[in-house]
Amino acid sequence: MKPSINRRQFLKSSSLLAGAVALPQIIPSRLLGANGQTAPTNQITFGCIGVGGMGTYDMKQFLGLSGARVVAVCDVSTKTRDRSKQVVDASYEDRGCAAFRDFRELLARKDIDAVMIATPDHWHPFIASAAAAAGKDMYCEKPMGFSHEHSRKMRDAIRKHGRMFQAGTWQRSGRNFRHACELALNGYLGKIHTVEVSVDGPQFKSYAGPTDPQPVPQDIDWKMWQGPAEERPYHPARHSGDWFMIRDYSPGWIVNWGVHHMDIALWGCPELGTVPCEVECSATWRKEGFTDTAYQWRATYTYENGLKLIFKDQYSMKQGCRFYGDAGWVHVDRERMDGGPLSLTKLEMKPTDKRLYESKNHADDFLQSVR
Repeated sequence: MKPSINRRQFLKSSSLLAGAVALPQIIPSRLLGANGQTAPTNQITFGCIGVGGMGTYDMKQFLGLSGARVVAVCDVSTKTRDRSKQVVDASYEDRGCAAFRDFRELLARKDIDAVMIATPDHWHPFIASAAAAAGKDMYCEKPMGFSHEHSRKMRDAIRKHGRMFQAGTWQRSGRNFRHACELALNGYLGKIHTVEVSVDGPQFKSYAGPTDPQPVPQDIDWKMWQGPAEERPYHPARHSGDWFMIRDYSPGWIVNWGVHHMDIALWGCPELGTVPCEVECSATWRKEGFTDTAYQWRATYTYENGLKLIFKDQYSMKQGCRFYGDAGWVHVDRERMDGGPLSLTKLEMKPTDKRLYESKNHADDFLQSVR
């Protein structure tokens, strides 16, 4: 798989990435050990692909768990991968962490059981599909793919190779989110008739200065960073803060952040994903610098059974997920939970109620699943 491969080529065949890493069948090191030594039976060896801001945060989550051992990092920026290697080595008080520029070299290591993927969005389905073909389980930042079709291809590769996958939708590990969804599922709000979702957006202005091509910094492999996206001249605004508002690299905040609260809506009201509906959407598009994704939007999903889902940006509606029933409502976000009546937020569930999986640690859930 060459870095210049495009999205259309990816979608032509579900087997495109099956041969991306030419490897023999791999038996995980957690079963046979590595380098002639028997590995601890419950320790999972990790490679971290994409170790910028969010990638470093995720990497540190696994560094803090005794059941994981980070043995390699990968990034197209020399400075970034050297910095992350130093973080890993300092954590283990040794110099054993390997550093790679090309994720395929990391995937070729037989002693790695699982990978963490936190690259820009446009790389997710390609790297995850290659990881599945290489026999690696994976923890991947959201969103899964650039589009619904990309996500399906990624899912198919993971199922084909029988790998474990966990997305970075960590809100399911929050007590308030779980409680709000259990209220909706168990009828404490009455029959759910409306669900409202609003998501946060970037709290800063996008770059609006000159867009002339700039020299590529010596420490960045710009061609590899772009990968499957259309090749563009280098500019810091493309590479750094604005990439998630540029359609070459991300579907935008409507998806990148929308996945969090839309996921909670589906958790508390599964009908949203199983009953046919009609969708009506409108949006305002960014036009600053290189940005061209949705800035403000409203989407109304009307279901054939009378249910309605309204999805907006934060400027139009309070951020979070709100379930309305004919007997009450509950609103939940990362800061707090509110309800009408307010007593719903403190309600104790009955032993006979349907309970959702209670997560104590999002990263450790992944380790348990791999084991």
